[in-house]
Amino acid sequence: MRKKNKIIVAVVSVLVLAGIVAGVWPLNGYIESPGEADDLSRFVTIDGKKDTAKGQYRITSVFLTQANGFKFLQTKINPHLSYASEADVTGGESSATFSKVQDFYMQSAIANAEQVAFNKANKPITTQYRGIYVLSVSDTSHFKKTIKVGDTITAIDGHHYENSDGFIKYLANKKKGTTVTVSYTRDDKSGQAKGTTIKLPGTKTPEYPNGRAGIGIVLTDNVAVTTTPKVSVDPGQIGGPSGGLMFTLQIYDQLTGDKLANGRNISGTGTMNANGYVGEIGGIDKKIMAAKAAGSTVFFAPYVKPTKELLKYEEQHKTNYMLARDTAKKYAPKLKVIPVQTFDDAVNYLKSGTIIKTTDSTH
Repeated sequence: MRKKNKIIVAVVSVLVLAGIVAGVWPLNGYIESPGEADDLSRFVTIDGKKDTAKGQYRITSVFLTQANGFKFLQTKINPHLSYASEADVTGGESSATFSKVQDFYMQSAIANAEQVAFNKANKPITTQYRGIYVLSVSDTSHFKKTIKVGDTITAIDGHHYENSDGFIKYLANKKKGTTVTVSYTRDDKSGQAKGTTIKLPGTKTPEYPNGRAGIGIVLTDNVAVTTTPKVSVDPGQIGGPSGGLMFTLQIYDQLTGDKLANGRNISGTGTMNANGYVGEIGGIDKKIMAAKAAGSTVFFAPYVKPTKELLKYEEQHKTNYMLARDTAKKYAPKLKVIPVQTFDDAVNYLKSGTIIKTTDSTH
């Protein structure tokens, strides 16, 4: 009997040990959880001075941690945690390259924020468009071996444009297999590469019914900005493009005398292009929870008109605004979610409480 008990204890011990090992063993993916809602006055100085106003603009983030078995199980019981494969998060790039790409996105977001804020405030600003940051090169690109992440494309066939749209349109209607010459800089050295165009998947639009041609890269603008007064932005460890809107609000309000925040604790998210348009981002439900934890009462969320086709590809099949609104309604009822399509929409709300009209196909 004792021998039998010893066998049972041994088997149970092995199973427990195996369970512990399985639980802590790293998985090939990440756990996404609510991050912080950081006060942007910590990151932005204008003419060497920090913002001392009572109101706060907060940039919200999502935390990424290496997944393991135990953490993966937590995603099944905690609605604010989710699992994402490494490929979905990094696009198949190394962690070092992924960090570099996030930094490029942030630099571009800050440059766009300065342009929009200074133009809106009628303050002096000059820009030098250097070209296109290469954020990734697709496996089907004929430039896969010659163009690298971090390169800046300065011209195609000798043509330099003042924004990425110019480069995109130049290539858009070319036939598949057309030879083009790409000029680029890498580590302050110039180079050229020749290759042929490809048809880009998923680019059929009314403007391009047969889809666009391109060279198979993901890009963001590389712009040098000079302002008067001088703006200094240090985002710390935060990367990516999603803080564009909130950086713009912080810079603009600081430039114009801190009148818009009016003592409020304001969070939000969304990309910002140089023309003042706000774009969608990922993980907005987790950013709502970060804003709640920081005590915010207002949250700006990117708005796009929902359609059946669009909702197929959206996170949880909801647009940013829909997901933010529904998350706040359930978990953060004191947080008012404000839809915005442009920087002006956010300014108008802060000035007068005006909210743009929205269409929600799910109600």
